[in-house]
Amino acid sequence: MHEMSIALAVVGQVEEAARAGGPEADGRAVERVHLRVGELAGVVPDSLHFCFSLACEGTVLEGAELRTEAVPGRARCGPCGGEWDTGMPPRLGCPRCGGGAAELLSGRELQIAAVHWADRPARPTVPEEG
Repeated sequence: MHEMSIALAVVGQVEEAARAGGPEADGRAVERVHLRVGELAGVVPDSLHFCFSLACEGTVLEGAELRTEAVPGRARCGPCGGEWDTGMPPRLGCPRCGGGAAELLSGRELQIAAVHWADRPARPTVPEEG
């Protein structure tokens, strides 16, 4: 399930920002993460939410909410310049002229749009004794 690797990457990037100690982080916990997810990115939102909650355990993101914004797939025809929503499964042939030289304009996004820091400090992580 690649949603877990995506969730771990998001957690890792936010933790890195927290360690960098920017003024937004300042030792605070993360309250919410907002992701932009394109409909053509091959991500199952429910699976991503589940994996995100697991990936956050024991980090500054523990208890953080994941909000996802779906970005529709859009394409443009090279020959005629027409634009359309690709839908799912994606329709990549131009509905105006029937051309097949489509350029994808959106729909493959997978990006952190915002991180909202809580008003409370992050819980210190305690290394496990082994």
